[in-house]
Amino acid sequence: MDKNLLANRVAAASDKVLAEVVKLTQKQGRRGSQGTWKQFLNVYEKKFGSGFSDPARRSRDSLVAFLQTFTDEDGSKFVDNVLRSLSNCETLKETMKESLENESPEQRLVRSTLEHPLYLSKYALPTYEKGWAVTKVRKKPKLLRCNKMLAVDCEMVLCKDGTDALVRVCVVDADLKVKLDELVNPCKPVEDYRTEITGVTAEVLDGASCSFADIQISMKKLLSRGTILVGHSLYNDLQALKVDHARVIDTSFIFKSSDGRSPSLNNLCKSVLGYELRKAGDPHNCLDDACAAMKLVLAKIERGVDNYIPLIQPDVKDASYNVPEIEMAKLLLHKIPVTVPREKLRRLFPANYTIEIKTHKVIQGVGYSVLAIFKNPEEACQAFENLIGSLEKDTSGRPQKLVALQLDTGGSAGIRVRKMTHDSHVSQKKRSFEGEDSRDPKKPKIDQCDDHLKEIERLKQELKKQELNQCDDHLKEIERLKQEIKTKDFEITAQDKIITELKRKLEEMKKKKNKER
Repeated sequence: MDKNLLANRVAAASDKVLAEVVKLTQKQGRRGSQGTWKQFLNVYEKKFGSGFSDPARRSRDSLVAFLQTFTDEDGSKFVDNVLRSLSNCETLKETMKESLENESPEQRLVRSTLEHPLYLSKYALPTYEKGWAVTKVRKKPKLLRCNKMLAVDCEMVLCKDGTDALVRVCVVDADLKVKLDELVNPCKPVEDYRTEITGVTAEVLDGASCSFADIQISMKKLLSRGTILVGHSLYNDLQALKVDHARVIDTSFIFKSSDGRSPSLNNLCKSVLGYELRKAGDPHNCLDDACAAMKLVLAKIERGVDNYIPLIQPDVKDASYNVPEIEMAKLLLHKIPVTVPREKLRRLFPANYTIEIKTHKVIQGVGYSVLAIFKNPEEACQAFENLIGSLEKDTSGRPQKLVALQLDTGGSAGIRVRKMTHDSHVSQKKRSFEGEDSRDPKKPKIDQCDDHLKEIERLKQELKKQELNQCDDHLKEIERLKQEIKTKDFEITAQDKIITELKRKLEEMKKKKNKER
């Protein structure tokens, strides 16, 4: 990494961007050559130290000086990528505000995506991780007014190390001409090809010579000179490609459904384009999905970007709702802290269930997810119903519960357990379950009630304990603040005395001069 280039990039960044980068270093516990942010402050600003460590309240000089301590290759790359990503987004937003009067339909859809309530959370891409590429947003008006669009779709497989690997990429232009269609060699052992979703098999990938690095190079070339990238839930594709690109149009953001949920690509095709993208149970077709996303954007432009397009209410016949029976026999356990051992997850379910715990996804340093696979859909459904936790829905409307897993340390971890299908689909399938009780008939319902009451009581006690600990912490903090105020008062009193003494001496000097006259 060129140190001069990084120094120039740091110097050119706004105070807001610099503060956000420093906050991210805090969050990740990153260290420069002079330690963490707080350690740096104790040396760099001895007068104030790390008492006020909020980067947003520190001077620009402090922020710049700290970021310049990331001199090693990994640290400088981290700072560079995050700076570029945040600066790109800021530059794009500022430029778009300045050109509202001459805004093209394509630019309006980019702005609509950026202003969507879910944009900040969904597009908070981990550009600081190794292997990420950040495209450049140039401030040249001509490039920012570019209306050239490309649509992308990717397919991923699950590898044995728990990570996802890119295996196919398709890119089309606004004329639906194929600009890129490549099978990608995952270069590591595959655990699950997800053939029922991706349509990819080991045989299909056999002989694939294109590498992930090759794809990134191709994408950077395609996205140069202000190109707008289109896709459905595009943040997933950007994650797969490890490419951060600011000018995007997300078709899951620019169309509004009556129930407030993000519409599926299949539902959008039926509602807006008048055709079904795929039949229920059919695997995805990467090229078809990329074309569909582009067609949707073109249709939105043709009908008026600010005009509301009513969507068909999805039903159980929708491919996004119609889940294969084998998938219904699973529950997804996700947002599991890395500190929770995988084998402990079985504690969530009664011992009479025979389940297989299979890795679903690993997010390095953050958490992981697994699939709990039951004998049949009835068992999975009953296991979900028996879980004690707050019932909610994910962004696609599928039911999930936030449950507490008791750990050996005495604490607990919050884990989300989600069904693989929507309630409307489950209700249709329930007819086949009627008259059946998947619970162990030897275990009376009253025992379950007792267990539930005990669990509730345990959680109450744990909550009470946590509240007491928090109270102690608050009292300690109050005491610390009192001492700090006393110290400040003492300093102010001392300064007042000095000022009074100086005033007295000044008066004496004035009197002396007057006498001499």
